[in-house]
Amino acid sequence: SLRFMKLSRKLYQDSWDEISDKFSKYVEKETGHKWFYPEYKCIVSAGVVGWTPWGGVNFIARHWKENPHFMRRITAHELILTHYFEIIRKDYSDEKVTDGQIWVLAEIAAWSLTSLTPEVKKWWPWNTEYYTNHNYPHVVELQLKMKNIFLKRKNFDEYIRKGIKLVQKYSEMGPQGAHKTPGNIYSRGMKK
Repeated sequence: SLRFMKLSRKLYQDSWDEISDKFSKYVEKETGHKWFYPEYKCIVSAGVVGWTPWGGVNFIARHWKENPHFMRRITAHELILTHYFEIIRKDYSDEKVTDGQIWVLAEIAAWSLTSLTPEVKKWWPWNTEYYTNHNYPHVVELQLKMKNIFLKRKNFDEYIRKGIKLVQKYSEMGPQGAHKTPGNIYSRGMKK
């Protein structure tokens, strides 16, 4: 498998290099925030389709056996997640939101930034749907509310503020669901 993972790494890098600079500038323009690290690394994984630590580091993980062009949108999605967490850590650390609620807002922002603007249609024209048929059905209601907020936003900070107000209406929210759980199982190093 190592030989195939090394080949995937090369093919992924070649494909990503075609859009890297444009994508980086796009995210900075749309969010109004510069990237928090000068370089981000992508780990090619044998078992994880897509993974992002919840801020504080400059790496993501992507599955090894995808089409090098099709993997772009999920790679972009994972990078946006880490960027969103860093924005919250830097500018919104006083807000009363759980890590799980921030995760939900980051996921929704990533779906928005990878589908709802004209720029992204050139980078993955085969997949620009603002899809709701993902692994997190408990997020869809909030995701649909956030779509219009994104489309009508004056700036990204307004979008974040409105998202925080909306997500605070939901109890424990995170990858496992929107239900109450004992303790904070969603904590991944975010400030409280």
